[in-house]
Amino acid sequence: MHASTLRRACAALAAATSLALALTACGGTTKNDVEDDSGAASSAGKADPDAATKKGLTVGFLPKQVNNPYFTTSDKGGEKALAELGSTYKEVGPSSATDTSGQVSYVNTLTQQQVNAIAVSAQDPGALCTALKQAMSNGIKVVTYDSDTNPGCRNAFISQASAEDLGRTEVQLLAEQIGYKGEIAVLSAAQTATNQNTWIGYMKDELKDPKYKNVKLVKVAYGNDDAQQSFQQTQGLLQEHPNLKGIISPTTVGIKAAAQYLSGSKYRGKVRLTGLGTPNDMRKYVKNGTVDAFELWDPAKLGDLAARTAVALASGQITGKEGETFKAGSTTFTIGKDGVINLGKPTVFDAKNIDRFDF
Repeated sequence: MHASTLRRACAALAAATSLALALTACGGTTKNDVEDDSGAASSAGKADPDAATKKGLTVGFLPKQVNNPYFTTSDKGGEKALAELGSTYKEVGPSSATDTSGQVSYVNTLTQQQVNAIAVSAQDPGALCTALKQAMSNGIKVVTYDSDTNPGCRNAFISQASAEDLGRTEVQLLAEQIGYKGEIAVLSAAQTATNQNTWIGYMKDELKDPKYKNVKLVKVAYGNDDAQQSFQQTQGLLQEHPNLKGIISPTTVGIKAAAQYLSGSKYRGKVRLTGLGTPNDMRKYVKNGTVDAFELWDPAKLGDLAARTAVALASGQITGKEGETFKAGSTTFTIGKDGVINLGKPTVFDAKNIDRFDF
């Protein structure tokens, strides 16, 4: 896969956020507005779990980046669910994963088109808030998926797995691979990515457990979800820390680029690598011994749940309040604190199971 394709490849984990904490206040807000952003925006009125599922709705999907394989997979999951529910799917979005003002203008366009709901993977926790609040004041339901906004700027957030699960399990996976001893580093996406920072926070917390007393985190590097930059950052980490024993890269672009570097170097099999990747990207690196195990979730299921949540909100079956339950397909989901709905536990991929997956 050449560099330009790779660069587009899976902002997945730029892609991701879990329990996006309200890390930044909404731009140009007053103190009261900021307070409003701290809890999920529930619509006035009560949920009616027995309300009929409305048909003929239009749900606009706004990924971080169109034509990105990760979002193509997730949004197709949403499209399929909407077809099954008798509603219409449309996708709009920027071609760059860092074009935040582009995302804002797409929110405004969808609002003007009076869609019934918007499912958005936010590039920034605060930047879309004003536009999304405007959409909600026009009666449009807002679901974030994969990467959250501040909670007050949407009705519900579909989290690919809990942030805590993701952060802690990546440390557990790597520590096991290096025998709980040695220097490790993290290769992240952008310095501002809400999801990445939330996960790294849990990684650092996990490392405080006495069982990791001989594991030392020496650096967090940033590859900006760019294949070439991530490749160079991997090279830099190994030059700067010659005793490095392992790398965690919680981004699909980063882990693939790091695997590519390690695979062709003297470090293959000596420096362990784990993190978040797609089976199709990582298969050859698992088979050639560069990577033992890594994890992710199924993006199609994430898009499916985002679509079904949007329809449940627009049908009045839920409002986004903590404790509400609804059925999506054959599974019943409960809305957690701040309107967060967890898709489920991450899946660990290794040589034994990787050939069972195709995404």
